[in-house]
Amino acid sequence: MRASDFDFELPPESIAHEPARPREAARLLHVGTGLADCHISDLVDLLRPGDMLVSNDTRVIPAQLTARRGEARIGITLDRPTADGGWHALVRNARRMRVGDTLIFDADLEATVRTRGDDGSAILAFNLEGAAFDAALRRAGALALPPYITRPHGPTAQDATDYQTMFAANDGAVAAPTAGLHFTPALLAALTARGVLHATVTLHVGAGTFLPMRSDAISDHRMHPERGVITPATAAAINAAPGRIVAVGTTSLRLLESAVDADGRIQPFDGETAIFITPGHKITSADLLLTNFHLPRSTLFMLVCAFAGQNRMRAAYAHAIATGYRFYSYGDASLLERA
Repeated sequence: MRASDFDFELPPESIAHEPARPREAARLLHVGTGLADCHISDLVDLLRPGDMLVSNDTRVIPAQLTARRGEARIGITLDRPTADGGWHALVRNARRMRVGDTLIFDADLEATVRTRGDDGSAILAFNLEGAAFDAALRRAGALALPPYITRPHGPTAQDATDYQTMFAANDGAVAAPTAGLHFTPALLAALTARGVLHATVTLHVGAGTFLPMRSDAISDHRMHPERGVITPATAAAINAAPGRIVAVGTTSLRLLESAVDADGRIQPFDGETAIFITPGHKITSADLLLTNFHLPRSTLFMLVCAFAGQNRMRAAYAHAIATGYRFYSYGDASLLERA
């Protein structure tokens, strides 16, 4: 397989730069044996009592930073914390930075460069930790919005709300698990009243999600590791669900697939995953996938093709483009039945 096998033409006007308001008013393409045009609010009818929603409760942090090293300005995007208390980061203008350098972010926040990779990555050791680090990051950092969302002057105050799901509880994501953005307390209450169950897992989405594939050969691509947690109680609840497992977003699905055993049961998980799901991967952890519409040639489009079938997803995306669905993080969604 090659990345070019997953290419398609997407008109620029199909890209959403603002979310639907209210969130559950977004359109929803139900992809099963056929295609059905719905809205997110129709999930109450599409899901059944006993079905289990599994959403990602990661919280997006202001991971976009600008550092000073002398007169040089260096762009930093935090990626993920390391086991020894540092941070893996992606660096712009990395040639201006050397191991041992001190990077100044504001009057209180600074970091020492522990390592620097040839790929523009680095390990940084900050001078603060815990609540003090979180507070400093809120002052000095900004949301790392996807590059396809047009913000000439940077993320807005509204983005700080829009780009966070109602499930957000655990700090650590660079990017939002965007399928979760469609949910509101009212929608979740209606689903609960319907008898739909709900559990949360944590996968901290890293900066690698913004990086394009550099080679047309899919076998050459390596996913950036991301930190995930499924508690024993959550694993037990998912395994005990009497209905279908509905992964809310590709991040939830990737974590479930990282934790599923040979018998199709979810095991507790606490560690990093770099799972790369492409057609040919047999998915056993979920029956349905709620997900937004993804970029051409992206690992996420490959994932949905693996889940629902490549021909079916090409037909679904052609229908979505022709009928005006809105794409990407702030766009509409699809509900996919597993092939």
